[in-house]
Amino acid sequence: MSFIDDIKARARKNIKTIVLPEAEDRRVLEAAATTLKEGNAKIILIGNKADIDKLGEGLDLSGATIVNPKECDKLQAYIDKLVELRSKKGMTPELAEQALTTDYTTFAVMMVKMGDADGVVSGACHSTANTLRPCLQILKTAPGNKSASAFFLMIVPNCEYGEDGVFVFGDCGLNQNPDPEQLAEIASQSAKSFELLTGKKARVAMLSHSSKGSAKHDDVTKVVEATRIAKETYPDIELDGELQLDAAIVPSVGASKAPDSKVAGKANVLIFPDLDAGNIGYKLVQRLAKAEAYGPVMQGIAAPVNDLSRGCFAEDIVGVVAITAVQAAANN
Repeated sequence: MSFIDDIKARARKNIKTIVLPEAEDRRVLEAAATTLKEGNAKIILIGNKADIDKLGEGLDLSGATIVNPKECDKLQAYIDKLVELRSKKGMTPELAEQALTTDYTTFAVMMVKMGDADGVVSGACHSTANTLRPCLQILKTAPGNKSASAFFLMIVPNCEYGEDGVFVFGDCGLNQNPDPEQLAEIASQSAKSFELLTGKKARVAMLSHSSKGSAKHDDVTKVVEATRIAKETYPDIELDGELQLDAAIVPSVGASKAPDSKVAGKANVLIFPDLDAGNIGYKLVQRLAKAEAYGPVMQGIAAPVNDLSRGCFAEDIVGVVAITAVQAAANN
């Protein structure tokens, strides 16, 4: 059984309801049909039924619930709640109605907030900002988290590194240039996400272009400080840094560059120093190593709302839906 098949099997043990607000995209409808056929989750599609039926011709979407925001009998309750949450930011009933009936991701996130769904997957045809903004505004961070971050679950074929080719890469989707405190929290969140999804112990490497003082620069200092904070704040995490990528995952290099480290050469969670490095890193591995890349998956949020790459395939969406369901089950 492949790793993502194992995730799907776990999702089927505790069925959750996932909202897909981009029903105007054929890939999303294909993913919905596959998810329903496999029984990985219940699916809510946001949009006009006639339009969905036309675009989804040939697909079995009979098991999906289709919700048109303009005709939803809970719209007024959603408007009232959104005004309550955002009134200090100038939200009025008129603006709330406009947001909920025109921005389907906002409507989907509100369904989660109101307990009518367990998670959201979006981003196939919208920007990351469009997916994450309502998530951060409406759901906010989970207790104990100061900020949110995003990771990619990477599954690299025929790979001896990481956890038999399975890695979590963070942050590859949200925080542009995290400071040391944020980087330490990203490390903690990513370790928890790795252990939730794999059931294996996380070994976290704080990545840099330097290994244990081999280079001097403010960027290196940031990672060194983040490592110190993480070790003090999250002592139960197996974590080390600063480490170059090869020192983090290749046993022989780790033994040479960081001989006293328990993580070097064995890392399965890679924390990048900034969003440029993270985004470039995951895409290099995805394209050159032909790895499966699921995400950006949000962490540190009160409920699971996950993003997609606009270059994703339907099977990628199926995988992220299953991951979202597993996250939702863990929230119970």
